[in-house]
Amino acid sequence: MLDLDIIDAHHHLADLTRSYPWLQGPTEPLRYHGDDRPLRRSYLLDDYRADVGDLRLIGSVHVENGAADALGEVAWIDELSTTHGLPTVQVAKVALLAPTATQDIEKLAAYRSVRGVRDILNWHPDPRYSHTERDDIITDPVWLTNFGRLAGSGLSFDLQVFPGQLFQAAELAANHPDTTIILDHAGMPIGRDHAAINDWREGMEELARNPNVATKISALGTNDHRWTDESIRIFVLETIRIFGPERTMFGSNFPVDSLYSSFRALYAAFNRLTSHFSRTDRQNMFADNAARFYRIKPMPKQIHQLHVPHLRSRTQA
Repeated sequence: MLDLDIIDAHHHLADLTRSYPWLQGPTEPLRYHGDDRPLRRSYLLDDYRADVGDLRLIGSVHVENGAADALGEVAWIDELSTTHGLPTVQVAKVALLAPTATQDIEKLAAYRSVRGVRDILNWHPDPRYSHTERDDIITDPVWLTNFGRLAGSGLSFDLQVFPGQLFQAAELAANHPDTTIILDHAGMPIGRDHAAINDWREGMEELARNPNVATKISALGTNDHRWTDESIRIFVLETIRIFGPERTMFGSNFPVDSLYSSFRALYAAFNRLTSHFSRTDRQNMFADNAARFYRIKPMPKQIHQLHVPHLRSRTQA
């Protein structure tokens, strides 16, 4: 039984009275996350709470869920946060190549619950995996100009890429040391052979050299639908070794990862795999790091203060 406080560093909600193109398109051919027909329903706060069950959830980070109206999604989550305290904070969608990116960043920075933005960059030669049509967005001058506006607006960046893009991501982080970057899903390791794992490890090590980068261990089931403790052990423990317990967080990626396990089973695995770490390190990874990097205050207990790149002061959730 996990006897630690939890801040879920990565989850989603969905209200299907709104439009979510990825949940409304064709079901075939299957994408890499598998058969998503069970996800094609509203997943509201009560559904999320039911999945969490009796675990000691003290906060959560909602990450944009691909809504067609991104700003509408932000307003909905902000209202939930204000009314219910969950999600505690959120990461919003911004298309940094869009002509409206500057205005969108300004609008988002005004929301009490918004802490960061995400612009998914996943590209892969296999179209089943790609979220974008270009492999060079991260080097596009327009994209980079808009990315450079985030820190001044008090916003972090949730970075979602595949292992083959981690060296590009490391260059981005090195060139923007004042921007807090949070790597989603431990770099999304795809392959399970020795060469693929080694490539993932080398990319993670290069990215982790930048002190403005943290990471979330989440969504391991998307590329390992029948995961076990043993099959995810290397990715959990190597991520912690590379980034350290002070820059690593855990997230559920629910409801997507409900395709592969229950919430309780997922966190039980995280608990078992980190049982040899100190309680302080474990509390950092399960809650305190998420509170620190996503600026969740006040907390029910004192948070150990570690360096986070400067962000302009904003109202705290």
